[in-house]
Amino acid sequence: MQRIDTVLLDRVSQEAKDSSRLRMNYNFHASPTESMQRMLNAFEPGTYLSPHRHPDRAEIFIIFRGRMVLLIFDDLGTIIDRVLLCAEEGSYGVEIPPMTWHTLFIAESNTVMYELKRGPYEPLAEEHFAPWAPRVDDVEKINDYLKKLESQVNDIV
Repeated sequence: MQRIDTVLLDRVSQEAKDSSRLRMNYNFHASPTESMQRMLNAFEPGTYLSPHRHPDRAEIFIIFRGRMVLLIFDDLGTIIDRVLLCAEEGSYGVEIPPMTWHTLFIAESNTVMYELKRGPYEPLAEEHFAPWAPRVDDVEKINDYLKKLESQVNDIV
């Protein structure tokens, strides 16, 4: 049995703060080959999750603490849906269908969610990263993009 408690959430949050990527996961699955991938994801504001889609699997996000906004895009990069995830406000989670362009905007420090998706783990092919969004190594464009996303979520965070 593995416990999910404040001690674990605090530990993973601190690891996210210490990470150059401002995020950290804690896997409950023992191997990337397992049929169900289960993990905590801790995020800090300023982390960049490149908009992407999963070709053949849904993802489930359940928030434990903090605030984040799930952004859904059309094929041209226009935001078509925004969902605030915040347990304190009673918005606990989402299930994202396959082939849905999405990313997260992290609005609060110490944000932690539980993620589930069908395994085994398979790295995404290039065509499943949004062509209209910055690449993970383009820091200048990422900062501008995050500012743009922030302006799109200010009214709901």
